[in-house]
Amino acid sequence: MNTLDLLDRLVAFPTVSADSNLPLVDFVRGYLTDRSFECRLVPDGSREKANLFASIGPKQDDGIVLSGHTDVVPVATQAWTSDPFKLTRRGTRLHGRGSTDMKGFLASVLAAADRIDAKALKRPLHIAFSHDEEIGCVGVRSLIDVLVKEQFKATLCIVGEPTSMSIALGHKGKLAAQARFRGEAGHSSLAPRFVNAIQLACDFVGMLRGLQKEIADTGRQDADYEVPYTTVHAGKIAGGEVLNIVAERALVDFEIRHLAEDNVEAILARIRASAGAEPEIEVCNAYPGLATSDDSAATIFGRHLLGEARTTKVSFGTEAGLFATRLNLETVVIGPGNMDQGHQPDEYIEEQELQRCDAMMDRLIEKLC
Repeated sequence: MNTLDLLDRLVAFPTVSADSNLPLVDFVRGYLTDRSFECRLVPDGSREKANLFASIGPKQDDGIVLSGHTDVVPVATQAWTSDPFKLTRRGTRLHGRGSTDMKGFLASVLAAADRIDAKALKRPLHIAFSHDEEIGCVGVRSLIDVLVKEQFKATLCIVGEPTSMSIALGHKGKLAAQARFRGEAGHSSLAPRFVNAIQLACDFVGMLRGLQKEIADTGRQDADYEVPYTTVHAGKIAGGEVLNIVAERALVDFEIRHLAEDNVEAILARIRASAGAEPEIEVCNAYPGLATSDDSAATIFGRHLLGEARTTKVSFGTEAGLFATRLNLETVVIGPGNMDQGHQPDEYIEEQELQRCDAMMDRLIEKLC
């Protein structure tokens, strides 16, 4: 099957993160098994979702990993002008949920699998397709746990998030947390006699703003990013019951998006110390940043595949940091499409981007042979 046909098939699976990805994974497993790949699934606790890991070629430690996620963001609140789960061509643009983020890459990988002569491979190829990336790189962790336990080794990993086929060497890590405040309920006519949880939460947000200014003014800088420093952001606040009762409880959801070189645990420790004993702070999710050197084996290999491709860093998070830190794999991010189109209504990918990715896959197969 060619890449466009495969993209049409993949987009038709409504793999929103809240729903199962098993129909897509079963299709991919059957497709790859028919092409001599050894496939296995790593299900989640509910067994409604699964990661897929597939390999072909000699049993060696010098293989290449191609990684991508199968889930997509929701469409329910977006104004689409065509069916989001039906690939629709408009000129050179191919519209559909996930066409850019990141089923275009998955389709190119599967099309390449159809062109591989297993007997000609001198090095193995591994394919890792995950679930629940869109909710914080959650799903791939169980797959990586299995690979760590098995002492899996490979030369490098390419994560196919959309980079307009540039070589992304870095992205920020993320820590998401919730601060919970407890005050004292009382009649609002006597408000000064009670502790107002909303006021405590507002003081906390003010402290985060002060810390952000300090980091921006004096912290580490990396000019390769649009925002060149670690950011601290309060994204959601809630509290109180009714206007005439002093708020007994309040919540602040906040995040730290940090340069890979910054110690996020030290930043969180500062936040805890500055907040004192007032809030209970719980970390809800975290994933590491990526910082691959310009002269790494993965970067050099990427240049061999792409020619004079530029290197860059991306603002969004990916699973690349997990492959790099947990499996000690030199990892880069290279994929078709631009994230400016991802997560949007009428999401699309340019056909030329898929052609460029297919060309990269052809060169990858040549290298493995």
